[in-house]
Amino acid sequence: MEFSDLSVRVQEIRERIAAARARGGRGQDVRIIAVTKTHGPDAVDAAYACGITDVGENKVQEALDKMQSTSADVRWHLIGHLQRNKAKGAAHFAMVHSLDSARLADALQAAALQSGQVLDVLVQVNVAGESQKSGVAPVEVAALAAHVATLTSLRVAGVMCLAPYTDEEATLRHAFRGAREALDVVQTAGHVSARELSMGMSGDYEIAVEEGATLVRLGTVLFGARS
Repeated sequence: MEFSDLSVRVQEIRERIAAARARGGRGQDVRIIAVTKTHGPDAVDAAYACGITDVGENKVQEALDKMQSTSADVRWHLIGHLQRNKAKGAAHFAMVHSLDSARLADALQAAALQSGQVLDVLVQVNVAGESQKSGVAPVEVAALAAHVATLTSLRVAGVMCLAPYTDEEATLRHAFRGAREALDVVQTAGHVSARELSMGMSGDYEIAVEEGATLVRLGTVLFGARS
């Protein structure tokens, strides 16, 4: 994969993010998470060379392999669904975006406690109630946030959502606004100052930023179509 023009794409994306924040947004800082799924460690190096210091992976093992193959000083985000039996590997990440149950929270607590760290997590909310996607229903967010608040080695940093796969702007905005409402619930139920909203991908990140996203997960728009 040739990344010679990546810096141009990154600059354009940053400009689009700034424009989206000016149109809507809430004056929030927005970080790009470079999603390197199916790409090699050279994608991590290329992103880092362009000033991107956050990298997202869907699978624990794929990320661990890349961590061993790059010296780029990036923060690693686990953005894919996480099974409880893989929770131990999550301790290698700066943030886990896909917390969707109390049982997974307990497994992550054990892993973080064993590694002697406090792990940042995001509550994944399934705003649209799509059966094929993970995440808790909006009505379950408060209970999960309250449970995590009792775990000494986890810190709820905010909320993540996966918007429906659609070009309908109204549907996308409904999902993103639902995530923003869930963040308010997390702050109240967990008694935390959580502020991160991980939402928006290559096809809808500008709308997500307009609705308050602080973390946008970008793969295709940076690196091209996945193999």
